[in-house]
Amino acid sequence: QVQLIESGGGLVQAGGSLRLSCAASGRALSNYAMGWFRQAPGKEREFVAAISRSGTDTSYADSVKGRFTISRDNAKNAVFLQMSSLNPEDTAAYYCAATLLPLVVTRHDWYNYWGQGTQVTVSS
Repeated sequence: QVQLIESGGGLVQAGGSLRLSCAASGRALSNYAMGWFRQAPGKEREFVAAISRSGTDTSYADSVKGRFTISRDNAKNAVFLQMSSLNPEDTAAYYCAATLLPLVVTRHDWYNYWGQGTQVTVSS
């Protein structure tokens, strides 16, 4: 089992950048493919980005492609989401998640473990 804690959220102006971190404890993060999801008030949780166990494969939602970058450091048991060119539509609670499946996963119901989330608010 793994426990996930997100950090790095906050308030940023449109066009700005933030870097989210997801720290893991318990089982080594290298055993899991990882993903980032977000959920805005009144909306369903949506996929943002995912990365394979080794970090060689990634996937992004069309809405963030070219602006967000997912990465991981298995030695530090951490996953990151670098977000740039933020706009108000990116405002949401961001969650990292871990899956035991050995591939890049975009469906939230295929993830086994979730963090508590970190709020990102982008002002116009």
